[in-house]
Amino acid sequence: MSHNGGKNLEEGMPVEQTTDSAQTDVVPAHREEASSNPPEGGPGSGKVIGILFAIALMAAIVYGVRVRSSQEKELAKATDEAAIPTVNVTHPQTGSAAQELILPGNVQAFTETPIYSRTNGYLKKWYFDIGSRVRKGQLLAEIETPEVDQQLQQSRAELERIEANMQLAGVTSNRWQSLLAKHAVSQQEADQARSNYIAAQAAVDASKANVRRLEQLQSYEKIIAPFDGVITVRNTDIGDLITAGSGSTNPRELFHLAATGKLRVYASVPEIYADSIHNGDKAYLTQDSNPSVKIQGVIVRNANAIDHATRTLNVEVDVDNHDGALLPGAYVFVHFHIPGGSNTVTIPANTLLFRSEGLRAAVVRNDHVQLTPITIGHDYGSTLEVTSGLTESDEIVLDPSDSLTNGAPVRVNRKAKGSR
Repeated sequence: MSHNGGKNLEEGMPVEQTTDSAQTDVVPAHREEASSNPPEGGPGSGKVIGILFAIALMAAIVYGVRVRSSQEKELAKATDEAAIPTVNVTHPQTGSAAQELILPGNVQAFTETPIYSRTNGYLKKWYFDIGSRVRKGQLLAEIETPEVDQQLQQSRAELERIEANMQLAGVTSNRWQSLLAKHAVSQQEADQARSNYIAAQAAVDASKANVRRLEQLQSYEKIIAPFDGVITVRNTDIGDLITAGSGSTNPRELFHLAATGKLRVYASVPEIYADSIHNGDKAYLTQDSNPSVKIQGVIVRNANAIDHATRTLNVEVDVDNHDGALLPGAYVFVHFHIPGGSNTVTIPANTLLFRSEGLRAAVVRNDHVQLTPITIGHDYGSTLEVTSGLTESDEIVLDPSDSLTNGAPVRVNRKAKGSR
């Protein structure tokens, strides 16, 4: 077939048949595409977008509610945790340290006495002034006693007269005894002579005693030192009228003598330390004038009784003072060594709580505070000795707040200084 013939053949074919054939192949396919892909901007696409927006909004609301609820829970938890205070704790130390008890002391001479006159007269002379060291038996002063001297002379003369009468009565008694043997006198007369002789002997003894009394009074004209010591007071001078100490309601002492080679120091120990003071223990003294010098002493005795007025124990400490380092009447400080207690614990002073019901310590048990009553033994300043209420295993709060209550929850900061 030629090309032209084919063309003609194609041209000779009916047009409608060709058109129908083309429509049959194309239009159905176009309609199927249109049905599966509706045109944009139709009512179906807006509905889908609205649904998607509503779903997103609901998801956002739910997420926001859940986030807010979680934040509120975290805030409540943080608030609750912030309401629980954090505390630093420490443990009591077993036992208590030995301490030095310092008390004021009164220094007195080991032997001290005022010296009075025993007889009346005038001071003739004195030999030692204040500050003079004297030995036992040395003459301190002389007193003129003319009345006593005359009384002594009279008493001696009277003694001679009575002795003469006694001798005559003895001779008479012997004679009457001889005559009685010869029956020249009666028994009554002989007994009378014997009685007169015995009475004369008694009179002589009485007169001798009176002479010795006056001689003793005369010996008091000389004022003698009764022991070794220092004259601390002289209250007389030459020509003073001297009155016997026993014959006046307000006698005046002539001298005051003190033995300073050994001194007594008295200190009043508070009752709480009384059990720690023992005879024979060492102690030492210091003075404000020279605080670096320590003077050794020994506790020799105590009163073994508490004074009702001061509630203290009077303790005597003896000190060797041959070098004269101390003066009688001086004000000193007595240092006593007080041993530590073994059945006690020691806590810092900043762990105490002062409440109306008494002294308390805040003890942490199971993360809760227990306000425990305690008993204080000794106060060392920065630390305190506790005799009851605490053990070494307890955790006690440092610097406790006044707002702490019994049973309150706490958080322990174990890394803080003072906690262990």
